[in-house]
Amino acid sequence: MNRISETQWYRVRRIGDDVTLIDEPFIKEFYRCNIWHVRGRDKDMLVDSGMGVVSLREHVPLVTEKPCLAVASHTHFDHIGCHHEFSERVIHPAEAQLLANPTRANTFADDYVTDDIFTGLPPLPYVSTEYSIRAAPATRLVEDGDVLDIGDRTFEVIHTPGHSPGGIALWEAATGILFSGDIVYDGPLIEDTDQASQVDYFASMKRLLEFPVRLVHGGHFPSYNGERHRLIVRAWLESKEAGT
Repeated sequence: MNRISETQWYRVRRIGDDVTLIDEPFIKEFYRCNIWHVRGRDKDMLVDSGMGVVSLREHVPLVTEKPCLAVASHTHFDHIGCHHEFSERVIHPAEAQLLANPTRANTFADDYVTDDIFTGLPPLPYVSTEYSIRAAPATRLVEDGDVLDIGDRTFEVIHTPGHSPGGIALWEAATGILFSGDIVYDGPLIEDTDQASQVDYFASMKRLLEFPVRLVHGGHFPSYNGERHRLIVRAWLESKEAGT
């Protein structure tokens, strides 16, 4: 498999609403984290930071234009790889210890990271069997209902346990935008890790129906509108109620 240069590793696409999608196109879609950059008046916000195999700050100038608040939707390997590059780091208390002390086991790298998740390998010296996440202790812990303020935009923290204990989504009421992390997106959901809880997952999904969502930017796969969001969530809830 070919090695990809650092300058080619990231893809940057402006989505609208001053939201930009950064991703790693040489990771297969199922494993590829969406890194969301949100422009604010006083500071910017980053929701998740990818695998960390290539520096975000060195190769995506957008994330260095202003002070940037790095939010972790949760602490699986594909979402926190570059968090150590940012001075402001936000997470729910239930996963703060994992962000501060990541291992191959507790970030699920042991279960998923092999050469097979790539279509092109990261540049040397990357080796899948030696991949690890650098510690990035949180500078702020957020609970359900807390608000992240970046000047002219505010995002309510929604605690969404189920995929992981400290999973969070971010809700911007003014625009109807939901950054959902991995609790829901338009693709196969991961519900069977040893951190997952079906009871919590069900409660989180029910709660996400309460918001008048216009647009969802998930942790994986393409964004989708509010109608699609309600269809996905209702279908999932109905399947669980039916025991399928």
